Amino acid sequence: MNLADELAKLEALHAKGALNDDEFARAKARLLADRPPPPAPPPAVAAINTLRRNRTDKWLGGVCGGLALTTGVDSWIWRLLFALLALFGGAGLLIYLLLWIFVPLED
Repeated sequence: MNLADELAKLEALHAKGALNDDEFARAKARLLADRPPPPAPPPAVAAINTLRRNRTDKWLGGVCGGLALTTGVDSWIWRLLFALLALFGGAGLLIYLLLWIFVPLED
């Protein structure tokens, strides 16, 4: 049984009068305290949430420097990858511009 179902049962018992206000509050607190914390996000999500454009390692917008800090891959490799993608269809330029617009600058 999940947490929502158990809370609904407590609400029903409280509405029927089987539990007074104090008993209901203690049962609800005990039920909520017994639950484990929610799981941590997967590493990929955590990495995306920490992605910031770099202020020091940049040529244009700091996107490659930020990707280098987040992934551990040197920034020159990211620059080369974006340049190659820009040459083959322009996808690298589009992706770089989107990252430049939507990825915040580091503090």
